[in-house]
Amino acid sequence: MILIDGKKTAQDIRAELKLEIDKLKTSGRGVPGLVAILAGDDPASEIYVKSKSKACNEIGMKTVTEKLSYNTSEKELLDLVYHYNNHNEFHGILVQLPLPKHINQDKIIEAISPKKDVDGFHPINVGNLVIGKEAFRSCTPAGIQELLIRYNIETKG
Repeated sequence: MILIDGKKTAQDIRAELKLEIDKLKTSGRGVPGLVAILAGDDPASEIYVKSKSKACNEIGMKTVTEKLSYNTSEKELLDLVYHYNNHNEFHGILVQLPLPKHINQDKIIEAISPKKDVDGFHPINVGNLVIGKEAFRSCTPAGIQELLIRYNIETKG
């Protein structure tokens, strides 16, 4: 039986990423940036976004959290997504779900540039994943795959 230690693996990955980001800094190149957009006041979402921000800070990435009220309009959220789509210092956009009920989730996901869609939810990324092309992948399955690889566990099927 193999005991998989997810916390240790996450620590190892963060240490590896910190080294890569330190190399980018040393070479004078820009560091990766992540913006997390949180609309509403869902406590679990706030905890998740805070943990992403903490991890980014730990490895030396640029990170910003945009916290919007529950009453934010769909247009305001779309405008913010478009702003970060065109912002060169941020390479990833995470719009935390669930969104307030009056906002069309699909419309927001489709507004995120596929090149910055770190959740892998944009239809272009989903389609590319299905046909075996390079794409952002959803975090949980990607994390499970990484654990299997790092623990040298083969799967059948």
